[in-house]
Amino acid sequence: MKKLIYILDDEKEIRKSLRAILEDENYEVEDFSNGKSLLKALSKDRPALILLDVWVGKEDGLVILDECKKIYPTLPLVMISGHATIELAVNATKKGAIDFLEKPLSISKVIETIESALQKSIDNSEEIPPFKLEYDDILGVSQGIKKVKFSIYQAAQTNARVFIYGENGTGKELVAKAIFQNSKRREFPYVEINCAAIPEDLIESELFGYEKGAFTGAAERKIGKFEQAHAGTLFLDEICDMSLSTQAKVLRVLQEQRFERIGGNESITVDVRVIAATNISVEDAIKEGKFREDLYYRLNVIPIELPPLRERKQDIPILVEHYLKKSILDNELTTKTIERDALDLLTSHFWPGNIRELRNILERLSILVHGDVIRGKDVKDTLQGFKKANEMAERGDLKHAKDEFERQYIIKTLQNFDGNVSRASKALGIERTHLYRKLKSLNIQVDQVNEG
Repeated sequence: MKKLIYILDDEKEIRKSLRAILEDENYEVEDFSNGKSLLKALSKDRPALILLDVWVGKEDGLVILDECKKIYPTLPLVMISGHATIELAVNATKKGAIDFLEKPLSISKVIETIESALQKSIDNSEEIPPFKLEYDDILGVSQGIKKVKFSIYQAAQTNARVFIYGENGTGKELVAKAIFQNSKRREFPYVEINCAAIPEDLIESELFGYEKGAFTGAAERKIGKFEQAHAGTLFLDEICDMSLSTQAKVLRVLQEQRFERIGGNESITVDVRVIAATNISVEDAIKEGKFREDLYYRLNVIPIELPPLRERKQDIPILVEHYLKKSILDNELTTKTIERDALDLLTSHFWPGNIRELRNILERLSILVHGDVIRGKDVKDTLQGFKKANEMAERGDLKHAKDEFERQYIIKTLQNFDGNVSRASKALGIERTHLYRKLKSLNIQVDQVNEG
């Protein structure tokens, strides 16, 4: 059965050429020169997709888009424009457009966009029930992010433990914070600890605290993270980096809701909701004997998987606008706009470092680009440092691509701060001790970073 596509454009030649392209691809096509006729047709039949011009004569295509979404909320719409700007692309995306085509139209680009949109429509055919998050700092309107937000909403209604999965830089910390902020525990403490950033011999004292005199240097009692989080939420980030002995003690706390401080005999009862996160395969860690299977089952009551940025390209214009404005404000710079070809390059980039990489790239562009316009060449030059990682990714060598990106990313950050590890760790959002471990594992010499 042929798929029906509607075209709305006030230019007859555009409608004619699009119809010819699509009919050659075996699509059924109806075209319209004004919004009224399109909406009338929508009241009788649902097409598979609509191609919608941003301006149809004097009619605003974004207003027509809103009307289409009122009739069919999940209907895929692709916008067409001869004068696209990032603001326009962002507004269209926020209103539900799934892609943007710029005039003059490329035949291959039109076909590719439609095929991709229709496939996503099939993949995302499962409806998400209406819901509302009171506190929501997670940017994006893609189906993948909508599913994440719905999972946050579901988790926030309960006290169940949550396990968040996602690559580095996808925003696992934001998800954990959103669950807390929307939960009944939001008036109580929210405590987080990065298990990868704490040395193995210190992690237990961080989690459970210690009594005065428990060991050399314990000059006074210390309250641990579990105790600090009483009645609230404890976020254990990168939990798969926790030692097996500590995992056993965490499991006991989850089972019994009590523990003793190091060097103490008093049994301390706590009521803590635990949210855990990891950027690696838990199943592999269990097979390799690095993670306890029984702890995994205790934590994995509500699993939430964050999609990598390369799988949510629809959100990239929104993220670009947000982080560009934020960088300009934070660094007290003059306002900059970004051209469409620059935005296209950012959208098509593989993003092995996900949102963290995007944020870093936009900060660099906002600072280093002279003038008030960021062009495609600026983006291409900035991304050049990560070319090797992208080539690996295109070959399917994801692990080495991610390692190479991380190496280049850390080197570039160190160069920006003249080799100062403390300032670089702050900019990267990780503990200094964690960065030192990364430097060692990736064979990066601090005294050599400024030589290239």
